[in-house]
Amino acid sequence: MTFLEQLQTAEERNQSMLCVGLDPEPAKFPDAFKGDASKIYDFCAAIVDATADLVISFKPQIAYFAAHRAEAQLEKLMQHMRATAPHVPVILDAKRGDIGSTAAQYAIEAFERYGADAVTLSPFMGFDSVQPYLSYHGKGAFLLCRTSNPGGDDLQAQRLSSVEGEPLVYEHIAKLAQGPWNTNGQLGLVVGATYPNEIERVRKVAPHLPLLIPGVGAQGGDAVATVKAGYKAVNGKTIAPIIVNSSRAVLYASSGADYAAAARKVAMQTRDVLQAAR
Repeated sequence: MTFLEQLQTAEERNQSMLCVGLDPEPAKFPDAFKGDASKIYDFCAAIVDATADLVISFKPQIAYFAAHRAEAQLEKLMQHMRATAPHVPVILDAKRGDIGSTAAQYAIEAFERYGADAVTLSPFMGFDSVQPYLSYHGKGAFLLCRTSNPGGDDLQAQRLSSVEGEPLVYEHIAKLAQGPWNTNGQLGLVVGATYPNEIERVRKVAPHLPLLIPGVGAQGGDAVATVKAGYKAVNGKTIAPIIVNSSRAVLYASSGADYAAAARKVAMQTRDVLQAAR
């Protein structure tokens, strides 16, 4: 299946728009192995096992593994997700943004080394920084569009020219992703849950693209406002999926031995809130 087909299958099977972000910080691990980077795989695998029937996707953040020399644990985790939750697509959060042969190597890393179904990218260097990933049939790529951090205003919220009515930079990115850049039909956009009005504007420009939406949970994004701004369906059938990410609120729901069960409880609550907002 293509990435979008995987998303549709996971959404329908798990009745979910929730993505669990896998951002392991050993300093925040449960008390039994707090600070032990060798337990990154064990921690993340337990979270995956506890939530696999509640999510539309998983999103491991590569920096949290690389910072602790845990790339081998990430490879093992990817294999574990393939074996135990093959119906759930995996988005590698890497935010790569280089061009040419370097971008091609990053694509190999994402899709061949780790076996991800999709990857996050920065489009700042233009289509050259996106094209190498699109040569992988059926693989997805999410372009940073309107991110949840306040500093995103520095570039993303600027107009392309001083002429009134000209689109903002993030709207231009959405237009390119909806149109000429989407050569394999698997592009999506990253938009932050902390800006529901901007999500709505992005959705108008890109009515059919999947939206990866971080910022719900610990970052304070409004889950209901997010769904109302970004989710689109006709006669109950999703036409524009949203993937609402929550990381810390799920991962660190408990510091005790019940951390996996607590993670499941928070994930279920968040999943249900998102579904009700439809």
